[in-house]
Amino acid sequence: MNSLVLDLGHLPSTGLVQGRKQTKVSAKDRERSCLRLQRLIIGRRIGTFLAFFISAISLLMLFNITSRVTAPKSASDYDTPPDMIFNNQHQNLSMKDIQFSVSSSLHPEHETMGVRPTSLSSIPPPRESLPKFQKAGTPMQRIDSYQHGPWPWFSSDHPLPLGHPCQGFALPSPPADKKRTGPRPCPVCYLPIKRAVDAMPTFSAMESSPINQISYIEESSTFLQGKGRVSTNFGGHPSWEDRTKSYQVQGNMSIHCGFAQGVKPGAGSGFDIDAADQIEMDKCIGVVVASAIFGNYDQLQQPINVSKEARKSICFFMFVDAETQHHLDTHGGESGVWRVVVVRNLPYSDARRNGKIPKLLLHRLFPNSRFSLWIDGKLKLVVDPYQILERFLWRRNVTFAVSRHYKRFDVLEEAEANKAAGKYDNASINAQVDFYRSEGLVPYDRSKSVFPSDVPEGCVIIREHTPITNLFTCLWFNEVDRFTSRDQLSFAVVRDKLMGRVPFRLSMFLDCERRNFVVQEYHRDVLEQRKSTLRAPSILSNSQMSKRASDFRPTPSGTIPTRATSKKHKRASSRRKMGSRVTAKAE
Repeated sequence: MNSLVLDLGHLPSTGLVQGRKQTKVSAKDRERSCLRLQRLIIGRRIGTFLAFFISAISLLMLFNITSRVTAPKSASDYDTPPDMIFNNQHQNLSMKDIQFSVSSSLHPEHETMGVRPTSLSSIPPPRESLPKFQKAGTPMQRIDSYQHGPWPWFSSDHPLPLGHPCQGFALPSPPADKKRTGPRPCPVCYLPIKRAVDAMPTFSAMESSPINQISYIEESSTFLQGKGRVSTNFGGHPSWEDRTKSYQVQGNMSIHCGFAQGVKPGAGSGFDIDAADQIEMDKCIGVVVASAIFGNYDQLQQPINVSKEARKSICFFMFVDAETQHHLDTHGGESGVWRVVVVRNLPYSDARRNGKIPKLLLHRLFPNSRFSLWIDGKLKLVVDPYQILERFLWRRNVTFAVSRHYKRFDVLEEAEANKAAGKYDNASINAQVDFYRSEGLVPYDRSKSVFPSDVPEGCVIIREHTPITNLFTCLWFNEVDRFTSRDQLSFAVVRDKLMGRVPFRLSMFLDCERRNFVVQEYHRDVLEQRKSTLRAPSILSNSQMSKRASDFRPTPSGTIPTRATSKKHKRASSRRKMGSRVTAKAE
């Protein structure tokens, strides 16, 4: 037994070593298999996560597109497709034929490309969203019902004609600047001056009109006011029945349209103009650019970038009262391209209401003019008028163009905003809105309207003087004369009453496009208040002086203090730089 044990002890150990190696190899294989399995599981999880993430992004994009189609947009969103850069080879057009005016706050990378993006206005409504013709005599002709079929004379903003130099451009996406959320200008495509002048149509955009002639009602100075008539000698005294008949379109119409008394508009009518000025106004047979300042409320703004052709052929008239004229004479105000016309015997005590006379009744003051561009006295024109007319009127084959409000789309919301801002007496605003409600005014609904808004930004009006646009502005002025001077409240009411009866080509373009060709300045009272604040000496206590001293820091020399730049000041300076305007020609 001992020998057996000894023999076993002397056996070779190679078999044991091989067994241990096989055990180690199998353990390594198991580790490798586990690692492969883990990698497979992790890969599947990552793939599942990626698939879920892509699906979520797709759903968000689909929701965003749906909301853009169905919901009304603000002007800061531009209401346009994403970026679309001009392809010269695809369009086969000369880039030298296109001129752009663009705010440098929008996508400065386009400047390095040598290409300027431009705007295409809102897409025309589909045929299924066209309104029905309303029966005459109904109190309120709201465009809230629709029918299938073409409406060939309606235009919200038709696409560009084939081969137009500006075809193929779109607005860029709004700048991703969360600190600057207010209204801003956006790029607009303008033709060069010569091409814009050549684009003036020989015939009217409305060659066939149901209205042959419009005559304006005149009243004697001894007119007796009856029941249901408003008491304004300038606007006349139309009854409620007269108001209803004025919307019943006929071949020959007789309506109230201001200047109810006197020999003719501007002569003994309550908005009196010198005979020499009237002669010059009658000579204006092409395009007129008009503005007004009453009550010395604004500073006289000089248009810039006006071509020689426009200075020769376009009439520039600025209507002022005696108070404004006295301020211009005493402070050395230069008229520039404007012909300043002093208006006497103003019919209203409210300066804003007096301003509505030339704003809405230019066709009566300039009976021989074909086209007009109205800008409020607070605005400064920075683009040639021919380019503006070509872009917003002739190119789209419309007869009336006005910008929509950048934020509000509903008349009822606009009325509440006017009351909150103290724009007019709240009781008068409530009475006007309640009357419109009784006629059928309802809250704005984009899905039930062919127009992108019910509220205009009426500080700019571009129009052709046709019987239909003349009728529209007359009826619009009658609402201002009868109710409040806030013309934004009555615009949609008059528009919707006429749209079902006449071929009215009206366009409501973006407010950011309007801000491209006019610059809004502050009213005179705001400017004078700022100047007095800067000039007034400040009396500070010791604690205020110590706090004020902390706002200064010494220079390296330690002698001259300079104010420390805060984040608020940096933002203000950056906004001024971003808002600078650039007009360039793409090569």
